[in-house]
Amino acid sequence: MLLNFKSHLRLIPLFLLPLTNVLASEDSDETGPVSYYEQVRPIFQSHCQGCHQPAKRGGDYVMTNFDMLMQEGESGSPSIVPGQPEESYLMDQILITDGVAEMPKNKPPLATEEIDLVRRWIAEGAINDTPKTATTRFDSDNPPVYRSLPVVTSIAFSPDGEHLAVSGYHEVLLHRLVPPTEEGKAWTTTSAGRMIGISERIESIRFSPSGKQIAVACGSPGRFGEIQIWDTESRELLLSKIVGFDTLYGVSWSSDEKLLAFGCPDNTIRAIDPLTGEQKLFNGAHDDWVLDTIFSVNNDHLISVSRDRSMKLVNVATERFIDNITSITPGALKGGLNAVDRHPEQDQLLAGGADGVPKIYKMVREKARKIGDDFNLIRAFPKVEGRIMDVCFSPDGQHIAVCSSVNGKGVLQSYKTEDGSTVYTVPSATSGLYALDYSPDGQRIAVSGFDGMIRLYQASDGKTLLEFPSAPLE
Repeated sequence: MLLNFKSHLRLIPLFLLPLTNVLASEDSDETGPVSYYEQVRPIFQSHCQGCHQPAKRGGDYVMTNFDMLMQEGESGSPSIVPGQPEESYLMDQILITDGVAEMPKNKPPLATEEIDLVRRWIAEGAINDTPKTATTRFDSDNPPVYRSLPVVTSIAFSPDGEHLAVSGYHEVLLHRLVPPTEEGKAWTTTSAGRMIGISERIESIRFSPSGKQIAVACGSPGRFGEIQIWDTESRELLLSKIVGFDTLYGVSWSSDEKLLAFGCPDNTIRAIDPLTGEQKLFNGAHDDWVLDTIFSVNNDHLISVSRDRSMKLVNVATERFIDNITSITPGALKGGLNAVDRHPEQDQLLAGGADGVPKIYKMVREKARKIGDDFNLIRAFPKVEGRIMDVCFSPDGQHIAVCSSVNGKGVLQSYKTEDGSTVYTVPSATSGLYALDYSPDGQRIAVSGFDGMIRLYQASDGKTLLEFPSAPLE
């Protein structure tokens, strides 16, 4: 499949998934044939494919490909016998007995209506009515092929600074950065792996603090959201958790690696146990999509920003909303917030969004709120051109960097944290900039965006060190 992205993923309106994609429509003829593609496949996507996919073959059984779906798994029993649901091992696994079912593993059983749809489909011959235009599937043996570079929505340095993880289409691409061996020589890069999953859109990437794992917030618009966790060394998919019916955003690790948080387009923030996928936190205080999250220094609070123009504070232990960190005064924030980062040593929060003004806030309010105040605000920095898409503190907290996008161009801008002065501005005349990250030693900044090119800058003065494509071109 040849790919050609021409729009920013986060800004494209997403189609809502109606309930009829899983359950039979009220208007449908229940005696008519069941569609695999329209009715059964979405059930497998929502409940099964996280564990049964090419990157993670639970029970040696793959459910993302129809031919593999019809094959036996490690049980040795026929998974699906067309016309005979009673002989199909899949039905044995999903049937409910005394309120429980073997599959989905460690999840609630399928709804009765969903089980009935699967049974009817098998009884009717297990026919594959998938359109020919929708049959492409990607895995390590069949990776995406790029005619033009993908839009990059997320970029992350590994804790040792040797690797850069970059979002692609259905995959995270890992690049090894090679410093010059001699003075006057240039930086170079080599491919270090491709982590290919079932989700089309990769929206957020973060290495674990130890560097042993990579977490990914992703999904397929209008169908499902997914959290992936990959082993950094083996490139093995350790966890795939399907969440909701649209793409997920803003993944973040707690410093002890016991929780993984992310934002959802259903206006909620959530956190899971990264080992099991079990949900540990759920909060619905926002009024619009939640686009980014970050934990407090002690991991006792979770901070989130949203298209609803607010930054909110939630207690992790109780899952309760505590406060609006930003002002709630109408007009104080002009547009939604896209990104948040935390000072490396203090509970001070850097946020940026549609108004183009980076701001640092205290996490905790120290006096009663008054209508019209913005008490938690520490500093507002000079405005950048366009909408701020990403923000980042330097590892020592002495600088911040932001990147922006407007009318097909953008800027990388660096500031001093102490006084808010601008250190430098690096314009991008040909591409909006959507993602950035500091290297762990604070010496470099990596930036990318609409044109899919990765640019590595010297953090002190914005000098270009390296420029290379995010993905291999055909």
